[in-house]
Amino acid sequence: MANIITQLTNLPYQQQRIDLAAAFRWTARLNMHEAVANHFSLAVNDDGTQFLMNPNQMHFSRIKASDMLLIDANDPETLHGPNAPDPTAWGLHGAIHRHCPHARCAMHVHSIHATVLASLADSRLLPIDQNTATFFNRYVIDEHYGGLAFEEEGERCAELFQDPNKKVMIMGNHGVMVIGDTVADTFNRMYYFERAAETYIRALQTGQPLRVLSDDIAEKTARELEEYPEQGDRHLAELKAILDEEGAAYAH
Repeated sequence: MANIITQLTNLPYQQQRIDLAAAFRWTARLNMHEAVANHFSLAVNDDGTQFLMNPNQMHFSRIKASDMLLIDANDPETLHGPNAPDPTAWGLHGAIHRHCPHARCAMHVHSIHATVLASLADSRLLPIDQNTATFFNRYVIDEHYGGLAFEEEGERCAELFQDPNKKVMIMGNHGVMVIGDTVADTFNRMYYFERAAETYIRALQTGQPLRVLSDDIAEKTARELEEYPEQGDRHLAELKAILDEEGAAYAH
């Protein structure tokens, strides 16, 4: 164990790696992962083109800080190296980090309720409670799914994130992509989007009329939650504390 810790200390971006590893572990606990698919990435240089990402087809519940790949979005040889990422991860996350410098962190999952929402002909998330109001006017819907997210599809998706105020992409017929400033910020947004989608889908299932908030109240609620102090940081810190108490090896 001492050798592993020493090795990690010598790796760049230690704290960022630890935060990502904790996010992977907790996403698996929430059953928001999908087998050995799905990917998270975190930009580590000023223009966002160099980023950390999970290894190809490693289960989220096993990922450690030292496992993270360091990727250059502008390196065309990336898929030919011994530690090449998943080709769809390269296509989607590489394009986002090349073209969207405001997307410091990007988390893509096929979580159940977000994917159900993405499968509806009308994929809007109406503001019917506090969580759904969080995302009022703050998401974009991709209406043109084109197959697996190889490079062409990744480039197309990245174009939809040009508005820095839209931090969630409801990927029609696919899943969800969430972006943010840090791992904590992005994980917190992804968590609440899945909760919001679950509330909305369950409300639709009742067949009863929805109690939809007015635009003014929905916008006010979204702004208040954006300004709520330290929510994302405290959320991730508590999750790491639980993992630490359990002796999880995520930080190695």
